Amino acid sequence: MTDTPISFYDEVGGHDTFVRLVDAFYRGVADDPALRPMYPEADLGPAAERLTMFLEQYWGGPGTYSERRGHPRLRMRHHAFHVDPPARDRWLFHMRNALDEVALSPMHEATLWDYLNRAAVSLVNTFEPDPSLQPKPE
Repeated sequence: MTDTPISFYDEVGGHDTFVRLVDAFYRGVADDPALRPMYPEADLGPAAERLTMFLEQYWGGPGTYSERRGHPRLRMRHHAFHVDPPARDRWLFHMRNALDEVALSPMHEATLWDYLNRAAVSLVNTFEPDPSLQPKPE
C-alpha cells in the first residue's frame, strides 16, 4: 500500500480516456459552422493533441503540455477568437456529447463536467454577436 493519492487522471482511465473524450469532442466540432472557423488548421489533429495534453496535465497526468507549450494561459491563447455565449454553448454541447460517449462514473462525470462548464464560461471574451455568422444583406 502507498500513501500517494491516485489522481483523477488515473481514476478515470488515464491517457486512453482523455483521447476518447477529445476525439469524440472534435468529431462534433468538425462539422460545426460556428466553431470550426476557430480551428484554423486544416487538420483538427494538432488541436486535439493540445487539448488532450492540457486535460491530462490538469487532471494529474503527464506534464507534457507545459513541457511543450509552457504555461496554459487559456484566456490569452483564446483571445484571438470570437468566444461569445453562443460559441461557449456550442463548445459545451459537443463536450457534453463527448462526455456522455465516454461514460465515466457519475462522480467523475460530474467533477469533469463542472470544470468544463467553469472553463468555458471563463473563456467568453465578448458579448457581441460574431459578425461572420450574421446574415449578409441582400
